[in-house]
Amino acid sequence: MSSSIKAVLKPHLRDVGSLTVRRVLPAMAARLIGPFIFFDHMGPATLEPGVGLDVRPHPHIGLATVTFLFEGAIMHRDSLGSEQKIVPGDVNWMTAGRGIVHSERTPAEDRARGQTIHGIQTWVALPLDDEEVAPSFAHHSADTLPVVERNGVTLRVIAGTAFGQRSPVSTFSGTLYVAGEFAPGSAFALEPEHEERGVYLVEGDLEIDGTPLEVGQMAVLALDETVTLASTHGARVMVLGGEKLDGERFIEWNFVASSREKIEAAKLAWTNQEMGTVPGETEWIPLPLKK
Repeated sequence: MSSSIKAVLKPHLRDVGSLTVRRVLPAMAARLIGPFIFFDHMGPATLEPGVGLDVRPHPHIGLATVTFLFEGAIMHRDSLGSEQKIVPGDVNWMTAGRGIVHSERTPAEDRARGQTIHGIQTWVALPLDDEEVAPSFAHHSADTLPVVERNGVTLRVIAGTAFGQRSPVSTFSGTLYVAGEFAPGSAFALEPEHEERGVYLVEGDLEIDGTPLEVGQMAVLALDETVTLASTHGARVMVLGGEKLDGERFIEWNFVASSREKIEAAKLAWTNQEMGTVPGETEWIPLPLKK
């Protein structure tokens, strides 16, 4: 393995209703990469007509959720009253802060005709000063995100800064989040402008300084090194990271916090249904029982 790779993270597969999810973060070798504390690769999965994604209302604290799709559509609804359909190339950024509730479902028109769903969902842990910020939701359409072309690689800056460009998505700390599309025979140099960096191979083939990365795996890159990412036949890649987070974070179910006490308080609030509701929805996911 190249010296520019500190670790390779392998996914844990989970079935979530009608689709399979590859969960890469958190991992034993890297609990976080920059502020990213959770990384799920959804699908690709073909949903037959009448079948859809139905994630019932559930809560979050201490993080921001980031949804980015390659195929399909999801309808986001939350306790702030937000209702937003996300389609490929758009960004949904939901800041939970001190607490928010949301649902994710297949839009009615897409459910009726069937669709393929494929995308990435991440959680970004909030810095201590913003851990209990007021919840908020922001949607950014694909045409508002900066796009950089480098030697046959198309790089879309989803959040934060990269390649001299800044995404319009508001972040709480130094952030790197980029979607890369490699044409066959393309390559580019990824410079160490961010403290922590990871590279995830969604599909296709990729080498990092000559070391192959398998589909569904994430390479954690060494600090302060410029690395070359290259694809022979073409690839879809996510690059993520940023500033190292300011201290340890605990995760339980959908909650992220700097203390277990904050998580226990959120669990009690959710059990008592004191965290808000999603307008128009009566279902909710109960707190899972500890095994």
